[in-house]
Amino acid sequence: MRRYGWPRAARLRCSRRSQEGDTRSMSNQPYETYEPYLPPQAYGAASQPLPPEAPASGAPYGAPAPGAPSHAGVPHDGGFAYPPRVQDAPTLTAAQRARAEGRSPVIEPGLQPAALTAVLGLLLSGAAAVGQYALLVPLVVLQAVTAAGWFRLNGMWPARQGIALAFAGALVADTALLVAGRGNAPAAILGTLGVWVLLALVLQLRSHASPDERMYGLMATVASAALAIIAAGHLAADPDAVTVGGVAVAVAVLVSALVRALSLPAVVSVVLALPAAAGAGFAVGEIAPLSGGTSGLQWALLGLGAGVCALVGHRVASYDYPSRFVHMTAGVALPLAAAAPAVYLLGRGLL
Repeated sequence: MRRYGWPRAARLRCSRRSQEGDTRSMSNQPYETYEPYLPPQAYGAASQPLPPEAPASGAPYGAPAPGAPSHAGVPHDGGFAYPPRVQDAPTLTAAQRARAEGRSPVIEPGLQPAALTAVLGLLLSGAAAVGQYALLVPLVVLQAVTAAGWFRLNGMWPARQGIALAFAGALVADTALLVAGRGNAPAAILGTLGVWVLLALVLQLRSHASPDERMYGLMATVASAALAIIAAGHLAADPDAVTVGGVAVAVAVLVSALVRALSLPAVVSVVLALPAAAGAGFAVGEIAPLSGGTSGLQWALLGLGAGVCALVGHRVASYDYPSRFVHMTAGVALPLAAAAPAVYLLGRGLL
């Protein structure tokens, strides 16, 4: 067998010590003694008793034991102490807060939507004095916002197909009015409305949704299309009636919103808004260079009728815990869309 010598590092140290004159020699050093290895005891042999277990505390798992020091907020090993993380409470909208508190489902749109309604009403009034094609621009905007706002008011969003269908019906009604003329306005509007009701019915029958959802979608689509198509009554009405009606709607909605902003009852807002709308109709009819032969009382009645319909549309946009998006769409468009039949009918009857 091969005899193993010292390791190379040990031989080098010995030679270096001999060269330096070290009197110590590794060969003269006795080996270090070790304790003999004891075999493991057999199973069942006598052994030392285990120390008694500590009594279990009554604290639940994960809770600190009684008398144990609290480590909350104390830095460990020189680190930083972090405060306990608190999750931010979710921000509730005005509609969600009112629903959670059980308050009335009626939430007024407020001053900003009323101001937008007034601006759109004044645009309709001014464009009607310019011409029929100029009136078409703000009218198309009104019809688009009406279609989207009604679907959102009914809690259906996104509803691209229904909104597109209702808006397409409004555009078809506008085109029919431009082609047929004001003399055939009822046939153009009612004919378009009938065709679009049938079209909405066919599309809902082809849907794979449940029967309840299909019925709900059908009603929302028909109502949205009807409102957008009926808004074309501004295009069919007499231009002077549209001029007076647009100003009357703007005044009625603004006065109502201002009164409600002062936390006054809704009845007070109606009592103040309707005379204001009638006064606006009287003032515009007497001051503006409109068609002659019409008394101030007739202009006031036209303004009053437009104001009543505008307040009805404004009230509808306030129902069932509406969101801010509902206020900025339905709250803006419904007063003017609802006033279109009154402007058309009163304009034909009074002027």
